[in-house]
Amino acid sequence: MLHASHAAWLRTLLFSTCAVAFLQHIAHADEHPGKVIYTKLCASCHGVDGQGTAENFPEALAGDRPLVDLARVIAETMPEGEPEVCAGEDSKLVAAFIYDAFYSPVAQARIRPPRVELARLTNTQYRNAVADVIGQFRGGRPFDDKRGLQAEYFASGRFQRNKELDFNRVDPMIDVDFGEDVPAGSKFTKKDEFSIRWQGSVIAPETGDYEFVIRTDNGCQFWLNHSQIPFIDGKVRLGDDAEYRKSMFMVGGRPYPLRLDFFKFNGKSGEIRLRWKAPHKTEEPIPERFLTPTRYAEVLTVETPFPPDDRSEGYARGTSVSKEWDAATTSAAIEVAAKVFEDLDRLSGSRPDKDDRSKKLKEFCERLVERALRRPLTDDQKQLYIESQFQKAENEETAVRRVVMLALKSPRFLYREIGGENDAFDIASRLSFGLWDCPPDNQLWNGANGNSLDSRIKVARFADRMVNDPRTRTKLRDFFHFWLKLDHLTDVSKDADLFAGFDRELASDLRTSLELTIDDFIASEKPDFRQLLLRNETFLSQRLAKFYGVGASADASFKKVAFEPDARSGILSHPFLMSGFAYHDLSSPIHRGVFISRSILGRSLKPPAEAITPVPPDLHPNLTTRERVALQTNPVACRSCHEMINPLGFALENFDAAGRFRQKEQNRDIDAAGSYLQQSGELAKFSGAKELGEFLAGSDEVHLAFVEQLFQHVVKQPIQAYGSGQKENLRNLLSQSGFNVNALLAEIATVAAFDHPVKSEASQ
Repeated sequence: MLHASHAAWLRTLLFSTCAVAFLQHIAHADEHPGKVIYTKLCASCHGVDGQGTAENFPEALAGDRPLVDLARVIAETMPEGEPEVCAGEDSKLVAAFIYDAFYSPVAQARIRPPRVELARLTNTQYRNAVADVIGQFRGGRPFDDKRGLQAEYFASGRFQRNKELDFNRVDPMIDVDFGEDVPAGSKFTKKDEFSIRWQGSVIAPETGDYEFVIRTDNGCQFWLNHSQIPFIDGKVRLGDDAEYRKSMFMVGGRPYPLRLDFFKFNGKSGEIRLRWKAPHKTEEPIPERFLTPTRYAEVLTVETPFPPDDRSEGYARGTSVSKEWDAATTSAAIEVAAKVFEDLDRLSGSRPDKDDRSKKLKEFCERLVERALRRPLTDDQKQLYIESQFQKAENEETAVRRVVMLALKSPRFLYREIGGENDAFDIASRLSFGLWDCPPDNQLWNGANGNSLDSRIKVARFADRMVNDPRTRTKLRDFFHFWLKLDHLTDVSKDADLFAGFDRELASDLRTSLELTIDDFIASEKPDFRQLLLRNETFLSQRLAKFYGVGASADASFKKVAFEPDARSGILSHPFLMSGFAYHDLSSPIHRGVFISRSILGRSLKPPAEAITPVPPDLHPNLTTRERVALQTNPVACRSCHEMINPLGFALENFDAAGRFRQKEQNRDIDAAGSYLQQSGELAKFSGAKELGEFLAGSDEVHLAFVEQLFQHVVKQPIQAYGSGQKENLRNLLSQSGFNVNALLAEIATVAAFDHPVKSEASQ
């Protein structure tokens, strides 16, 4: 029998133990049921908070798998080496916890709160900004859609319009050989000597180095982006050279003024050809679509090389600042100052011998600085940037150089809207950089000066106008090139024995074909996003038509044709992408599946732990490509990704390594059946490119991914920073507009300009 005091002590102990157990039960009542299992089996490798561990898995838990797929992967692979420990209901509970805690959009926003970050100008924006800041002093004219070059034909070599001009016209390009005859349509009475002057501009389709080539047995002079100094001077020939070559760095979307004078000598054939080698292309006559008879102002082009922009988040952005970038901005400022000095009188409208020179140079500097800083100057800024430089410099020309360098090194030029004013000039800059990658033009500037940007409706009207500008088409073109991973497809080559005729020229034509298809889509009045994935028309040259077995045209120009409409589906099955996402001798369902997963569906994929060499066909000569890929990716470590990748790529197996349609491989019918486990948990099934295209064109996941990627290309900031529901709002607008990409662009620009989050990293 217990002593009374002992009994009291025992009752107290039992009560305390029960109370603790009860309180613990209450404390964990709302805890996720999968967390206990995760803590016991997973935390040692992935971290208690999913942050990763240095010894096992250093990367934080994150992903976009559907819940049902996440549970399956856990059941099959986790814990590593003994997946049977976490199977059945346990795997589902752990999957639900991981999804809610680390994977879901809500969880990701909690772990990494999205915000608008302080951003510098991207490389493209920097070059455009400099070109526009200086270009305002050279006069400008609106872009037009005229194509070709203005040509004047003279009955001698002296170019006297009042005496010798025979006729003029617009020529589509310069690629002719008159032989010993005279130009068709001329009234020349003398066959031995005549001359031609072509004038207009050449439009650079993308930024990079362009090699210009002139071939002629006669005399020529070629001016490019300079009205006084010939770019190529062949007026007096030395020796028997009939070819001239010279390169120029050009900014994409910019028209560069040109003039070519041609003189036919006595006894010579009348050959004259103007060609170029554009980035990623082989040498060709400059196509008519890149020539215009309109002579635009000269372009100040920054040639200083810049380190590549950061693309780690899937889009080019200016959030990383390195010593190399800072050094490049200094070199570029020095370069621009030197070029301004060389052309100072024309730019400023001053003359060294005039009394008003000092006044005009200061006015030039003030206008330059305010456009560089993208807002009117305060009195203090005028003193800092202009007056003090003229006071300190030994002469006015040196002062101008210093003003230019000071403006181009200013944080207000290099960084986007850092002042925190969030006023009309900030709105104007966000609009122009969003849609054009350029600073505001005169119309936007005047709108900011007045009251034209003080409401969302007014800003939206500006955006609607700007969407139809050629500069927007240039930026949209750049987006589609990035979206389709064209930067990765710079050297598409094939086995010459297996694919006779697939050479560098054909690969160049293939790229041009895809570019023309994209340009045709962009130029449509209401570009329907779905048609990119569904339309069965593309552009083929005579060379392409022959290789792909399509009726060839009589000339070598590109023609829009219905291309195997029963087998192909939009850009998904374009032969350039099909040959680019393939090996030199075999198709590659993996490359094609990765492309669709990442670009079209917007899914995140981790790179494989180590590079894997494809299974050589010789080891399994009787297997199809599909069967070899399934064999190679069968191990558990591969299946977690390839169970999504492979079925998407298999749907395109009707296209060989050169992108040609086929129905058999190894004398067996192609199996083009594929599938995709949607975020909803439903399994979509399809077979072949047509059914794949129809699924993707109607997929909410594809629409959301497109909205997000376009937003981030335009704004250079994460879409989540503009509100948790912004992506869904824009997807709804896209759907309601009939999937009109222009309407989506205008709304994105309006959101970024007017609905810009006030609190950003720059203002915190």
